[in-house]
Amino acid sequence: MIKDVILNLEHNKSRDSVRDYAITLAEAFSAHLTGVAFTDGTNNLVSLMAEFSSVHIADLLTIEQEVARNAIERYEAAVKGRLLSVEHRLVMQSSVGAPVKFSTMARRYDLSVIMQSGDEKWFNNDRIIESTLFESGRPILVVPYIQADELKLDRIVCCWDGSRAAARAFNDALPLLQKSKVVELLIVTNGKTAKEGVNRGVEIGSHLNRHGIRVSIEIIQAEDIDVTNVILSRVADTSSSMIVMGGYGHSRLREFILGGVTRGVLATMTVPVFISH
Repeated sequence: MIKDVILNLEHNKSRDSVRDYAITLAEAFSAHLTGVAFTDGTNNLVSLMAEFSSVHIADLLTIEQEVARNAIERYEAAVKGRLLSVEHRLVMQSSVGAPVKFSTMARRYDLSVIMQSGDEKWFNNDRIIESTLFESGRPILVVPYIQADELKLDRIVCCWDGSRAAARAFNDALPLLQKSKVVELLIVTNGKTAKEGVNRGVEIGSHLNRHGIRVSIEIIQAEDIDVTNVILSRVADTSSSMIVMGGYGHSRLREFILGGVTRGVLATMTVPVFISH
């Protein structure tokens, strides 16, 4: 069940579509929604420190506090009058930084909603996405910065490769899949694994059927380097409204780095992506 959702509020008004998407998601599941705004580097201040003097950094932090409060005010205005349980949190400077703080908070929620990074360095959410994916123990829903629509569950593409991460994602996404009109299992194989892909699809399809989810299976052969393009092309061709997939990565000096397919999908996504690790 999705009954408790945490949202990373964007400082810039042009990126408030993630807020509106999260509101409609919370409404669809009668869930409590917590909007969180940070003032300690969510918009990449840490990476900019080398470019400014300490005086300039202090000025920037003051501005950060003001824009964070503005984000909360816009959030409160957006949820006002809705039949929705909500709250907000303003997190001032913390010793661990926004990514770690948010991922720790997210452990107490069913789902985190975060906007995709934008082209400009001020809109870089990669660290908060990675930290929450790998450290919260909870699923995340990454919303494209081009997102204009509210929550839609007309057609969901579920990327299945039989892995632990994919199995976790499917289980975490059950409430969404049960509300979706169409659920497609997308299995990308090469010539050697095509038969294995069919067997995996039948087995997980039967499992989802027992949860009241009717699925179709689509198997596409492609080389490993083309997996991201295959997924995104399939989503575009079928006018799907969401992707469900396992989140992959590896640890480098105790920092998780997103794997190739996960990173590729998040960089070029056109629909929301539900990910678990």
